[in-house]
Amino acid sequence: MRSVNYVQRVSLDFSGTLFPHAICLGDADNDSLNELVVGDTNGKLFVYKNDDSKPWVTRTCVGMLTCVAVGDVCNKGRNFVVAVGAEGWFHLFDLTAASASKSDSSSQHEFMSADDQKPLFTQHIPANTKVILISDIDGDGRNELVVGYTDRVVRAFRWEEPTEGSETGTGQLVLLKKWLLEGQVDSLSVNPGPEGLPELMVSQPGCGYAILLCSWTQQDSCSSGEEAPPTPTSEGPSRDIVLHLSTGRIHNKNVSTHLIGSISKGSKEESSKCGLFALCTLDGTLKLMDSSEQLLWSVQVDHQLFALQKLDVTGDGREEVVACAWDGQTYIIDHNRTAVRFQFDENVNAFCAGQYTCKEGKNSPCLVYVSFNHKIYIYWKVELERMESSNMLRVLEDNPEFKERLKLLGVDTEDPAAVRAAVTNVLYNDLHT
Repeated sequence: MRSVNYVQRVSLDFSGTLFPHAICLGDADNDSLNELVVGDTNGKLFVYKNDDSKPWVTRTCVGMLTCVAVGDVCNKGRNFVVAVGAEGWFHLFDLTAASASKSDSSSQHEFMSADDQKPLFTQHIPANTKVILISDIDGDGRNELVVGYTDRVVRAFRWEEPTEGSETGTGQLVLLKKWLLEGQVDSLSVNPGPEGLPELMVSQPGCGYAILLCSWTQQDSCSSGEEAPPTPTSEGPSRDIVLHLSTGRIHNKNVSTHLIGSISKGSKEESSKCGLFALCTLDGTLKLMDSSEQLLWSVQVDHQLFALQKLDVTGDGREEVVACAWDGQTYIIDHNRTAVRFQFDENVNAFCAGQYTCKEGKNSPCLVYVSFNHKIYIYWKVELERMESSNMLRVLEDNPEFKERLKLLGVDTEDPAAVRAAVTNVLYNDLHT
């Protein structure tokens, strides 16, 4: 496995502490350029923009923030920032107005009154949140909010408003369904199933996962402050949870597992059917599978993997699997099992990967590390020309200028041995001596 070295990075000031899922990348202000959103244990929400080390936006929430996300949770055709605390407080922010106001201001950092910094909407949902997901999980074209909890429970909510076209602040989250899992929930994701329909996936210990079936009806919906009625449709763990246990290498059944789905295959048509998803475990196992349960590859490393992401580092439309260990070792593996690794030089508190707008004024692939020394490091323009190792002679032969230079040196370009000898002399000796 070859190593790569990325040096283009920016350092952001961050004085707080955070949970692993309280960091994400997304277009927070709907300007088509991505920002970094971070929530800390003191209830502060920070949004970083471009390469500025200071937060672009700061907001105050209730309680310890355990997870943040960016997405169209209200189905309004624009993104909102969602922050959820351990005590169960759901905060909704619309930063589109903040972006518009700052475009007219000479200062990049905002100076707003306390009322302006309040959430657009706040609601209390069940406490002990651990991870959230904003996605269309039932294929109806509308996004839902899925929340995973520390007590092995997963709940799905949908934003509902009293009338069509009502203002965002007049709606509320409505509970659609509750699932009770056998093991701890560390990741939530959506992946296209064999028929092309979205499947809600949740990681399970021991390199396992479960598919949660969305069998709700409008009559099953109830207020978010209440539990779903104990009917087979709303509870039914045996009917609505399809558990998939690990195959192959025997795993510690208690080892934590993370997953990521909807890994792009390079074309929308291929990615929409029988989608790819990846799994990683704390004991160093990495797997790539498709929704028909076919194992495409399995890799074992000697590092404790705690975070799993996807990122297109070659620019060919196919997303690679990115896994990060606590000590900063980061693995990037493509669909053919070709792997490279990058060593971040500090221990890692939290990690994410995706598109971010930095120095060039456009989104580019990046890796984000939160260290234990109150710094966030964004490695931007994380790109590779190719994943697989290449033969230098073959690359040179594709360059027309290469043969012309050889002829000038008196080398027979039709003699492979002579060509190799000339290249060796140029690299390791003085050709003119």
